[in-house]
Amino acid sequence: MKAKVPKDFKALDMTPYDGTSDLSHHLSNFRSRMYLTDASDAPTTLTQMAIKWFDSLPPRSVTSFDDLAKKFLARFSIQKGKGQHARSLLRIKQGDRESLCTYMKRFNKACLDIHNLPTEVAILGLISGLPDGPFSHSLSMKHPTSLNEVQEQAEKYINIEEKS
Repeated sequence: MKAKVPKDFKALDMTPYDGTSDLSHHLSNFRSRMYLTDASDAPTTLTQMAIKWFDSLPPRSVTSFDDLAKKFLARFSIQKGKGQHARSLLRIKQGDRESLCTYMKRFNKACLDIHNLPTEVAILGLISGLPDGPFSHSLSMKHPTSLNEVQEQAEKYINIEEKS
């Protein structure tokens, strides 16, 4: 399912995914705009790193948009960056007055600098940086297996935090 970027791609009017924002939100936004513009053959709204990934997909390895979405989430849930070691995640702690949203963004950004970061290590690092409280207890009880699962759970607690 390799596709060419239409010259009028601006019709989707989206900020390209740069690897630091909420990818579930980007994917949902992209899907909605694709349906609205009937742009069934447009590849994505990606920046360099993500375009390289897209271009590296073997021909006919993507069977549907949902298949592409799953591959996108699997690849970008943990960014594979360039320099730090996984143990550096253990130094990232949520500050006393820091919102969960800010901590999650800071933690996700730190993951960008770690090459071949295993999902389990990222999840353990994130949990170890949380103060004792409802969110950390929830994660400890449910044993999430993906960062997408952790992010979905975090969003619930972020919404609660923002309302109070």
